Amino acid sequence: MAEHIFVVGMMGCGKTTVGRLLAERLGWRHLDSDEQVGRDTGQTVPEIFADRGEPAFRAAEKRALAAAAVSDTPTVVSVAGGAVLDPDNRRVLRRSGAVVWLRAQVETLAERVGDGAGRPLLGDDPGAALRRLYAQRRPVYQELAQVVVDVDRLAPVTVVERLLAALSSDARR
Repeated sequence: MAEHIFVVGMMGCGKTTVGRLLAERLGWRHLDSDEQVGRDTGQTVPEIFADRGEPAFRAAEKRALAAAAVSDTPTVVSVAGGAVLDPDNRRVLRRSGAVVWLRAQVETLAERVGDGAGRPLLGDDPGAALRRLYAQRRPVYQELAQVVVDVDRLAPVTVVERLLAALSSDARR
């Protein structure tokens, strides 16, 4: 098994929850890139978007991901949903460990994120924003992922079990 596992997917798919559980099961460290950005900048993601805009957030996100990728400690990284759009980030992910995609239907994502509070990219119509973002990101997730788990209607513990089985057998999509 790789020494770094990168959990990718859309907001609301469960990256943070599953990442934490997976790290716990493996006895590894867990890092959430959004939380790391907050520690590094002293601001929440919505504060960064409001004060300095999306480019500032993406730059901080890129630094957090690069630092996680070179860690000597086995780590499960819950990667911010849009980080995969940056070509440099994709290179980091490809060369630094296993990439797993938590895939969910847009309807599931919309239900989970609700009114989108605290999620700057969702605006006044979270459902429409999620459809647009998913259309943009889906091909990238698909290209990067070595393992895909459909998470709709699955408990996080079940998702972790499926990931562990796929990773331990070196399954590919």
